[in-house]
Amino acid sequence: MRTLLCLCVFALALAAIISPSRAPADDKDGFTKLFDGKSLDGWTFIVKAGKDGKKADPKDTWSVVDGYIRCTGKPNGCMVTKNEYSDYLLKVKWRFPANSKGGNSGVLLHVQNDNYWPTSVEAQLASGRAGDFWLIYPPDCKLEVDPKRQDPKEARHYFRLPTKEPVEKKFGEWNEYEITCKGGDVTLVINGVKVNEGKNGNLKKGKIALQSEGTEIHFKDVMVKKLP
Repeated sequence: MRTLLCLCVFALALAAIISPSRAPADDKDGFTKLFDGKSLDGWTFIVKAGKDGKKADPKDTWSVVDGYIRCTGKPNGCMVTKNEYSDYLLKVKWRFPANSKGGNSGVLLHVQNDNYWPTSVEAQLASGRAGDFWLIYPPDCKLEVDPKRQDPKEARHYFRLPTKEPVEKKFGEWNEYEITCKGGDVTLVINGVKVNEGKNGNLKKGKIALQSEGTEIHFKDVMVKKLP
């Protein structure tokens, strides 16, 4: 009997090793990786054509270095997921190089077309202004944001919420966006601090994109979780 019991315990332990119950590495806590840390599989690229009408090779703009995505910032454009998403929590980390002066970029939500600035809601990444909203472009993109925070010089730009302390880290350090898209609502959180919120947007589903906009920027830990 003791021998039989030992055999049963061994069989169960072996089964656990062969077929572990934990979630796979690319689906931890319900999140699916959009970037595997090794390649740019699952993404397509939109590049602004030059004055001669020719488009540069996206590989000259986007590459994988030491487990992160390096974007040179030139030419303008974006890398876009092949799949569409709706009702999700998106996490993405970004930084500007330590020896840089910062710059501009953005995370584009609910991307609708293949324009190099596609119809979408932009979660701003410009240094010093990360967390702002830009609508690309009204009336095709609509989002209700507190009118008190609307840029008086640019109607489609909405400033982030004021915070007691700076929410962006020093150049060279990683920041984290947590972006919640539910129905037509969008909420932006940077490094654990809520910085913006928009309601009743007309865009509720689409692809996700990362911008190339003039300066070098790095991305990593890009993952998405479907919301109920």
